[in-house]
Formats: sequence, structure tokens, C-alpha cells
Amino acid sequence: MISEKVGFVKLNDVTTRQLRYLVALDDTCHFRRAAEMCDISQPSLSAQIQNLEGILGVSLVERNRSGIALSPVGREVSKRARVILNEIQAIKDFSAGAQHGLAGTIRLGAKSTLGPYLLPHVVLRLHVEYPDLSLYVREAPPQELVHELSRGLHDVIIAQLPVTGVDLTTTRLFREPLKLALAIDHPLAKKEKITTKDLMGLEVLSLSPQYHLHKQINTLCEDYGATILRNYEGTSLDALRLMVGMGMGVAFLPAIYVETEIAPNSDVIVRTLDDRVITRSVGLVWRKNSNQIHAYQKLTDIIRDVVRARFPSLIIDG
Repeated sequence: MISEKVGFVKLNDVTTRQLRYLVALDDTCHFRRAAEMCDISQPSLSAQIQNLEGILGVSLVERNRSGIALSPVGREVSKRARVILNEIQAIKDFSAGAQHGLAGTIRLGAKSTLGPYLLPHVVLRLHVEYPDLSLYVREAPPQELVHELSRGLHDVIIAQLPVTGVDLTTTRLFREPLKLALAIDHPLAKKEKITTKDLMGLEVLSLSPQYHLHKQINTLCEDYGATILRNYEGTSLDALRLMVGMGMGVAFLPAIYVETEIAPNSDVIVRTLDDRVITRSVGLVWRKNSNQIHAYQKLTDIIRDVVRARFPSLIIDG
């Protein structure tokens, strides 16, 4: 029989609630913000952290005039707590999935260049067909999505591929064409066919380097003699469209955004390169140790169905 004590700590004295509070404190380095994240009062969270320190017999938090930080021991305990909390959530998700299919709560991470334009159609389909499912959507900067997935802040993410990580599973959803956006009075706007030769000398607007799309566009510009305008990097696709409309340059915009946000009578016109199809690959990514694989595979099928119905210009392999 396993003893109730390990290193003089009673196993049932440490609660998952205390571990969750510690992880929140690790994420925020601030008692008030951690309390708000956990939806409790600051004194209650502080008391629970002190109780946890008393149970473990170590100092987890270093307090000083400039603020707080986790001690070296606290950081290690928080790291292990994340693993425990992720496994507990995996048990809950697996149990819900085993009983009802797509049910319970799925935390989906998405980036701002895709989520707002694709996910409303996906959510509508899920709401109708799977009323017991709650899809919690959280946007995050592209470079943080994978990191936050590994830390357990998301269950699954939609991301531009490739995504690397030995502990991650990736499945491609579709390939999305990139369209050349021009001001309506741009010299190329009058041409019936635009080719890669026309890119020579063009000034191209792009998102900042934190977006995967920036690297792809930068490579394209290098291949065909165009120049990325470093001083006018957009913070969103809407910002790029506005700058294109003002004649500050051209831009390559994803097809879903174009079909959703750019009207036929807009001050921006959109063209497809006649001699080359430029696409970005978009996929669904989750942790390999997840017990929700069947749910994510079902979600993959649903997203592909939505894309076929709503965005026929996208390319689905499989």
C-alpha cells in the first residue's frame, strides 16, 4: 500500500486549485492579475499560495519592493504543476469525448490573419451540429501560438505550416492562395494579365517579421526583384489593405481575407499572378499526448467541409 506521505507532504493536502494559482502567478508575476485570471480575490489567492508553501515547506515566491517573482524552486514546481494540470485536463477531455464525441470545451488558438475570417463559419457549423461543444477561441501572435500550445494554454491551434516540434502532431487543412492587391489607380491595375516579371521593382507592403507570412513574401520579393518596405510593416491585414488603397505599395493578401473583406467596388483591386500560384499552407496542430485525437480529426473534417463550401479558391489535399 502506498503511503499517504511523500517527503513528509500529505498527497491530499496539495490541491489542483493551488497548483493552478501558482501557474497563474508564474504567467503574470503579479498577484492581482493572477487572481483576476483565476476569478478569485487577491487575498484568497495569496492565502492559497502561502498554504502551498507551508505544505511543501519551501518558499515559492520571492517578494520585494519592485514586485514578485517565483523562486528557483517555485519555477520548478510551477513547471511540474503544468504537466499535472495538463494531464488532468486531458482526462476530462477524453472522458467527455468518449461519451459524446465533440463535446466539452476545446481551447483553440488562432492568429489574427486567419481566425476572424474563417472561424465564424466553422463555429456556426459546430453550434448547429454539436450543441454540447464549447469552442473557446483565443488569438495570439504567430510566434507564440506553438509555445503556448506546448505550455497547455491551447488544446489545438490553427497555424501556418510548417510547424516543428517533436511533441506535436500536424495535419494540413488546406493551401490558401495569396492574391496581389493593388490600388485602383496603380499602373498594373490596367493589365489583363500580371506575371512574376511585373514584380520587378515593385514596392511591397508586408506584415512584421513575427508573422510567418512575412518570411514567405520576403523570399518571393528576393526571387523576382521586388522590395519589401521595411518602414511600413503592417500590424494587421486591414492595415495592409488601407496602405495599398493609399498607393503606398502593393501587398500579397490571403484569399480568405480577400473574399471576406474586399468588396468588388473597393479602392483596392485584387489580381492572381498568371504564371505562378502562390499559396500558404494552413494546418491544425495539437500535442501528441492528447487524448482528444478523434475530436481533432473530426474538427479537421469539419473545417475542410466549411472551406469547400465557402472558399472554393482554396486547395484541399485529401
